[in-house]
Amino acid sequence: MKNEASEASQAPGISDDRFVGAHGNRLAATVYSAAGRPVLFFHGGGQTRQAWHATALAVQDAGRTSISVDLRGHGESDWLPGKEYAFEDFADDVARVAVAVRKTSGHKPIAVGASLGGISALVAQYEADQSLFDALVLVDVTPRLKRDGVERILGFMADRLEEGFATIEEAADAVSAYLPNRSRPKSIDGLAKNLRLDDDGRYRWHWDPAFLSGPRPVYSGRVASETYRMDAARALTVPTLLVHGQLSELVSADMADAFLALVPHAKLADVSGAGHMVAGDRNDAFKSAIFAFLNNEVGD
Repeated sequence: MKNEASEASQAPGISDDRFVGAHGNRLAATVYSAAGRPVLFFHGGGQTRQAWHATALAVQDAGRTSISVDLRGHGESDWLPGKEYAFEDFADDVARVAVAVRKTSGHKPIAVGASLGGISALVAQYEADQSLFDALVLVDVTPRLKRDGVERILGFMADRLEEGFATIEEAADAVSAYLPNRSRPKSIDGLAKNLRLDDDGRYRWHWDPAFLSGPRPVYSGRVASETYRMDAARALTVPTLLVHGQLSELVSADMADAFLALVPHAKLADVSGAGHMVAGDRNDAFKSAIFAFLNNEVGD
């Protein structure tokens, strides 16, 4: 398989980097260098940092440094020997990255997090008493989530977890069956970056199965509590944007409205024609929402 991180590192202004997480774990990252204030991108569960490539490039072109990170157990970041994958473990890593970026850049970063990455950034900001980020963008995630949507997503992630796929095309078929309303891409290169080729010749998702099936899986620990996540949202003081996919299976319109009631200063960008994977479904509209927020609410 091609390694996009290696390809990206050859492009002008784009390089590979790494951070150290809360358990001494290595976190792989891609840095899209520019002079402006850094923007940190944290992907959703089961994805990799490559999910942000198009958006990170656009942010770089606009004059800000973009840093896209593989969360623990995902992509090229370390799998945890102790299998620690609760929400708060991811939040602890996000905090370490934010502190490291501030030390090197001299600025508090802006955080953009989708789903798991969004919850991790929200909780990290809460537990650091609002000291980590200058602004926060939550991509189709709020403290309240539709239970049936969560179960459907986790069910898809767990399906074929051990068996894997004989080919990338077979994995593409599985994604198309899961997302029948999304047009199938002409190229499978993007999907290939979310898969790893194992020694037995089969392709499996590029994340540690313990994320779902280990002794400390993602939906465990204190942050699994909706009340805890609501407290974290209520405490927000920095400029905040919720990007909501109008067709989302995870966040309803009522839940988006409830978030705005918890965070009265927050802005909402409703993206029509997009489901939970907002950036993948409507990337142009997603980027427009991000740039409007950065230019109007955050500044240089």
